[in-house]
Amino acid sequence: MVARNANIDLNLLTALDALLEEESVTAAADRLGLSGPAMSRALGRIRRTVGDPVLVRAGRHMVPTPRALEIRAEVRRLVEAAHGVLAPSAPADPAELARVFTLYANDLFVTALGPRLVARVAEEAPRVVLRFLGESHVDVPLLRDGAADLELGVIDSLEPEIRREELFVDRSVAVVREGHPLATGKLTARRFAAAPHLNFSRRGRLTGPLDAALADRGLRRTVIATVPTFAASLMMIRDSDAVGLANARAAASTVRGLGLRTLPIPLELPPMTMEMAWHPRQEADAGHRWLRGMVREAVRDVLRELPPDEG
Repeated sequence: MVARNANIDLNLLTALDALLEEESVTAAADRLGLSGPAMSRALGRIRRTVGDPVLVRAGRHMVPTPRALEIRAEVRRLVEAAHGVLAPSAPADPAELARVFTLYANDLFVTALGPRLVARVAEEAPRVVLRFLGESHVDVPLLRDGAADLELGVIDSLEPEIRREELFVDRSVAVVREGHPLATGKLTARRFAAAPHLNFSRRGRLTGPLDAALADRGLRRTVIATVPTFAASLMMIRDSDAVGLANARAAASTVRGLGLRTLPIPLELPPMTMEMAWHPRQEADAGHRWLRGMVREAVRDVLRELPPDEG
């Protein structure tokens, strides 16, 4: 697009990137520090340049056109590349670092690590903003597309170039309310399977490794519901006899804070490796290296505070 027309204003790329991410003229204007009319004029110029409406009204919202979806990742890459060329090197002193970092993680990990990470970052780099993105029900290559700086949690990305670093290994435990029948007496696999179960799955899955382990013993559980987030599952578990699942280490403080109990699952389940992942284009970036260090320190803080039986 740029190569065919030397008269194209490259500032339109920045405006287009903001519009495609925010899907709102008002939000894009706020993001770039422009007035609403100025952003509307930019959208008009973008439409004439691209030869496509880019964003169209759908009820009270705006949605991208197929052409906009096709070029969104490339626009993001170009804007990021331009920033990398033109921006000054990240200062050695984090106190002088002014940047927004986007982290992609499920709410279990954000709940467990977020408070400590936000506090550490605010103390060392008060001009840095952390933006957490929740997991989608579909897999999107956010690191490759430049829409996220870090991914945290169980990383199932298949892109071979993605850098990965293990943070800690976790295991699954059952979560129940105080006074739950399973909390009394020996918890056998049969008793565990007979209880009503509540899943949390961003994709809405009803089965998983737990069901395979039960099947090996000729058992099958009854799933009464599945919800998209860990927080929603805990709220339902707190007010019912449903049994949920959690990560023993990552979720320990959250579970205790809600007055819930964890129980060991009487089955052999595979461990869960919690990692952080990033795209190699950010490997040597000073600000990104600093952020990765902050994540490591926040994880160490959280794990250090766990009781011995949960550590």
